[in-house]
Amino acid sequence: MIRIVETKLVSSTGRLDQLPEATHPEVAFAGRSNVGKSSLLNALSGRKGLFKVSSTPGRTRTIVHVETRLSSDACLYLVDLPGYGYAKVSRDAKEAWAEFMHAYLAERSTLHLVVILVDVRRGPEEEEIQLIEFLSEQGVPMLLVATKLDRVKNSQQKSVLNKLHKSTGIPVIGTSATEKKGIEQLLATIVKRCGF
Repeated sequence: MIRIVETKLVSSTGRLDQLPEATHPEVAFAGRSNVGKSSLLNALSGRKGLFKVSSTPGRTRTIVHVETRLSSDACLYLVDLPGYGYAKVSRDAKEAWAEFMHAYLAERSTLHLVVILVDVRRGPEEEEIQLIEFLSEQGVPMLLVATKLDRVKNSQQKSVLNKLHKSTGIPVIGTSATEKKGIEQLLATIVKRCGF
C-alpha cells in the first residue's frame, strides 16, 4: 500500500506568476469554509498542522502547494485552494479571487484532479454546483469527498453517499478526518488518477 512519506510546503501565493513550476502532477482540494478541508489534508498527509485552520473562515486568498513524496518515491503536489462561503470581503475582491481561481483551474497544465469537499449532511450547494459545471466545461477530472461521515449513522452512510453520487454524477468517497475513515481510499484514488 502506497503511503505519503514526506511533505514540504513550497508556496502560498495569490498570483499565477508566483505559482511553483509545473513539474509534478497536482491534486487540488476545493471546499467551502468549515467543511473540514484542513483537517482532511492533515489526515491525508499524516502531519498535524501542515495545513492551517484559519480562525477567520473564508479569508485566505492564496493557493498553497505542498510537495508530497510517496513511498514509491513518486512526487506530486497537494494543492489547498482558498475556502469560500463566509468571506466578508468587497465585491471587487471576490471577483478578482474568482478570476484567479478560474485561471488556475482552467490553465494549470499539471492539474490531474480537483477534489471537491462537501459536508455529508448538506451535500453540494450553489457554489459547489457552479464549480462542478465550470470544471466539466474545462474537462478537468473531479472527485467528490463527503466529509464528517462520522456525523451520520453507520446504517445511513451508504445511502447518503449513493444519493450524492446520483445527484452529481461524480465518484464519491466518504471520509472522517477524526476517525481516519476513507483516507486510505482517497490516497489510493489520488495515486491512480496521477498515473503512478
